[in-house]
Amino acid sequence: MSADDRDAPSTAEAVVLVGGRGVRLRPLTLSAPKPMLPTAGVPFLRHLLSRIRAAGIEHVVLGTSYKAEVFVEHFGDGSELGLRLEYVVEPEPLDTAGAIRNVADRLSADDVLVFNGDILSGVDLTELLATHRDNAADVTLHLVKVADPRRFGCVPTDSEGRVTAFLEKTEDPPVDQINAGCYVFRREVINRIPAGRPVSVERETFPELLASGARVQGHVDTSYWLDMGTPEAFVRASADLVLGAAPTHALPGERGEALVLDGASVAASAQVSGGSSIGADCVVGDGAHVVGSVLFDGVRVEEGAVVENSVVGAGATISAGAVLRGAIIGDGAHIGARCELLDGIRVWPGVELPEHGVRFSADC
Repeated sequence: MSADDRDAPSTAEAVVLVGGRGVRLRPLTLSAPKPMLPTAGVPFLRHLLSRIRAAGIEHVVLGTSYKAEVFVEHFGDGSELGLRLEYVVEPEPLDTAGAIRNVADRLSADDVLVFNGDILSGVDLTELLATHRDNAADVTLHLVKVADPRRFGCVPTDSEGRVTAFLEKTEDPPVDQINAGCYVFRREVINRIPAGRPVSVERETFPELLASGARVQGHVDTSYWLDMGTPEAFVRASADLVLGAAPTHALPGERGEALVLDGASVAASAQVSGGSSIGADCVVGDGAHVVGSVLFDGVRVEEGAVVENSVVGAGATISAGAVLRGAIIGDGAHIGARCELLDGIRVWPGVELPEHGVRFSADC
């Protein structure tokens, strides 16, 4: 049994912030919130909830806003996952700390784990809790070491692991550890966050705690970590879950080169690889190639089409000989035969591109 599977003390609860509109992932998020997009065969949030439950936590509060009803419709009271789920809707955007404060009246545990609902992480949750408790911290931050910290704000710590500052992005960062978007709060700290207005943990709550002399602890590791807010990262996250590079207890199948859901049909001459996820009732035709991609339910990829590092929305059709590389295709779109869509192009739901309608090269 891994450390992540050991039961944590029952006094811990969890909050998952899932209220964002997912603008960077449009058009995929026009029909569903980002944490509910199919990721390695199930809504992304299901992967996170599976790890929370495996760590022994049973009570989870979801802070929702955009399309809040979708979460309730899918997860209900959480009993199917062995959880007790509650839902709190933000009446208006409250930022990170404001969203945490907005659910405070649903919490009773001494320690509360808080997760951003669009982060895929391999942090050991029981070790994170142990760091928090062993240091009698007011707040503990998961800090992850990254190869290029210039794209992020840095969070230095002292010899005892205490956070000393929150630094903005810089071309010469003093440390390689960044805020990974997962925290453990003492409930009393949550109750002191101002209510009824937007509050940022990074710009207000954490700096004020440091200034007051509170114990803000860092839990530093090098575990898998990915902010899946962009289409490229979303595709990578799904593939890593299928391939087994990222942890989950919710994969609806075996890890490997591809995950093919029930009702999907893949021709014997087709090639599906790179951690691709093929949704229910999809059809992948003769000689088609699907590499490192996500096909939502009911997608049709016709003969000889190529789909690489792309996301194809529910019910869309990729016609014979079409090529997609790094493309995002909305629900119900129709990509005509021998179209060529490359490098971040996005096609909105229901759009129909005729044969040869869009190409990036002249070899047609």
